[in-house]
This record gives sequence, structure tokens and C-alpha cells, in this order.
Amino acid sequence: MRCKFLPVLIIGAGFCGAAQANDVLARDTADPLYMLQDNAILSQTSLVYWDHILRLGQVASYGLNDRLSVSANIHYQEDFKDDEDGFSAVDLGATYRMATAADNSERIISDVMFGVKIGGSSHVRTPYFADSTYYAGLRFGRQWTGMTLAATIKSNWIFDDKRGMAYIDFMPEAYFRIAPDWRLGANFTWRKATNPDYDQEWLGGKIVRQYGRTQYIGHIDYEFESDDVQAGVKVNILF
Repeated sequence: MRCKFLPVLIIGAGFCGAAQANDVLARDTADPLYMLQDNAILSQTSLVYWDHILRLGQVASYGLNDRLSVSANIHYQEDFKDDEDGFSAVDLGATYRMATAADNSERIISDVMFGVKIGGSSHVRTPYFADSTYYAGLRFGRQWTGMTLAATIKSNWIFDDKRGMAYIDFMPEAYFRIAPDWRLGANFTWRKATNPDYDQEWLGGKIVRQYGRTQYIGHIDYEFESDDVQAGVKVNILF
């Protein structure tokens, strides 16, 4: 009799494990391949400090369905040494999931991203604050229960009389779910710009603590060209 019910128990345990894994991924907003579900809202608040500059950011994202989400974000930075203070361009963007893990035998996930930035401060020289910026990118990778490997290729075009240029970023990332409520991540950003003064190479790491649908993230990043080190915190809240 027990043998008769053994396959049923094994199948049931498999479905239970898969459901738990899917629930973990659905709440893991720091995952580099995270995608908002239908009608879900994600708030991401960040604070970063480096080289006498403090930057505060806010991102709000909304899932229109299981494959398409839209977002808006704004940043403000305070320069304690020079006068590069002000708000960044308002970033309006969207992410569309072209392929889920179930769509192909390799279980590769791929997304396309695109957007525009409008109204940046003329006092801040960093490209992120420039006005009239358009961008598009491709994000791809694979998720397992315990880890995610992903990479993003993103190109930006800045239309500005003084700071006009284009640059491309290549950003690979490894992300590990080391315990039910703890994650570790490592990433690298390689930027090549038409203005060589803005070429960059960043190496970063982060630690994530999850409480229900809220994540607290600490990170530190190092830039090789300028020897800059930045440290920051982020709070992700999923509604």
C-alpha cells in the first residue's frame, strides 16, 4: 500500500518545491533577472556616497502584465566640495520579457529595455544627469534556485551641445541565494564612450537581507580608471 502512494508523494513534493522556488524568485527584487508580475509595484530607494558626493535616488516600477513593466526614476546629488548639485534627468523606461525559462530548452531568460531621460541638471557633468538621453539594451541569463547568472548590454545616446556623446555598457553579474533570507552578488561594468574621458570599469559587490516583501541591500563598488570607491544602501519594497 505504501509503495502505491510513494509516486504520488514524490510528485507532490516536487510540485511543492517548485512552488516554493517560484515564490522565492517572485519576491527576490534584487535578482538581476527580476521581472515584476501583473499589477505589482516596486519601490527602490537608494543612498550612495563617494568622493564628497551624496546621491539619493527613487525608482518606481509597475508591472502591466507578466512580461512588460514600466518605471520612472529621479536622483538628487549633493556635492560637498564643488557645486555639482542638482536633480538628474527624469528616467522613463520599460522592460519587456522576450523569452522566459519555459520558452526554450536552454532555459535562457531575455529582456529588452528602452527609455528616455528628460530634464537633467546642467550643473552636474556625469552623463546620468544629462538632458535628452535615449537608451536601449538587452538583458539575458539563467536562474537556478540557488543562483542567477546574467549580463546586460546597454547603449546610451546623449543629445547635448556640450556633453553630446554615446556610450555602451557591458554588465555581467553573479547572484547567489546563500540562505532563505540572505543573498550575495558580484558585478562588473565596462563602459566605452565616444568621449574617452568617460570610459569606466567598475567592480562591485552587494549583500541582501530579505524580510517578507522588503529587501535591504548594502553595496560597495570600485572604479579602476579614477580609483573611486562608492558605498551605498538600497531598500526595495514590493507591493
